[in-house]
Amino acid sequence: MTQQIPSTEPELAGVRNFRDVGGLPTVDGRRVRHGVLFRSGHLAHATEDDAAFLGSLGLHTIFDFRNAADQKLEGPDVALPGVRNVNLPLSDPADGAEFWKMVRDGDIEQLREILSDGKAADRMIASYRLIIKERTGEHSQVLHSLAEDSVPALMHCAAGKDRAGLSIAVTLLAVGVEREAIVADYLESNAKHRRYKVKRSGSGPSVYSAEVMELLSPLFDARAEYLTAAFETIEQTWGGVDSYLEQGLRITPRTRERLRERLLD
Repeated sequence: MTQQIPSTEPELAGVRNFRDVGGLPTVDGRRVRHGVLFRSGHLAHATEDDAAFLGSLGLHTIFDFRNAADQKLEGPDVALPGVRNVNLPLSDPADGAEFWKMVRDGDIEQLREILSDGKAADRMIASYRLIIKERTGEHSQVLHSLAEDSVPALMHCAAGKDRAGLSIAVTLLAVGVEREAIVADYLESNAKHRRYKVKRSGSGPSVYSAEVMELLSPLFDARAEYLTAAFETIEQTWGGVDSYLEQGLRITPRTRERLRERLLD
């Protein structure tokens, strides 16, 4: 079983799911350097103390993978002096808008219709596969930016689990981190203090009932099967990680080596 190096994790009041990815092991015995690659949920509700901590990290770039609908719902990230903000939406705001409206507003019968009997998990798996296949341009831009000048970097979406999780996973694959360690880091998003706060409209007794939360849980869980589906899509579409990086993301061996120089000890 892969062991991660324990690190001190700050308790941020308004930012969920923040962590340093440093310490993860590569297949050739190296480790991701601490202090160069971070992940989190959105920064829109960061407090002054949160912003001061984030500002102390020496960040060069923040990659925000939210779309316009996410930003309208949650607000823009807090501004951090001297930090470049790059918005690369990894999901179309129109895609699934009706679905997420039902998640927020729907009654129990609607939720049963769209989420029960494995449909919620199936939707998540399909989403992960789609992002890997269709967002090669965005993932290519992230990796090229990291190789050039964008570290230390923070990657986030809304919850810091799915879109940011995939982008972190792609980055870690590119520098040769062990697959098991990538999955283990991804699953850390399930910790209670890291989980996204589910937003439901209304105030009736069924809004957060046990059944509602059970129906919603596949959408807000980090499940190994989701990330496994992304890895399988790489294998099925490109035949392996090397071909995915070279053909799908246009990452040359030299760029991969620069990534390793910047991100690994």
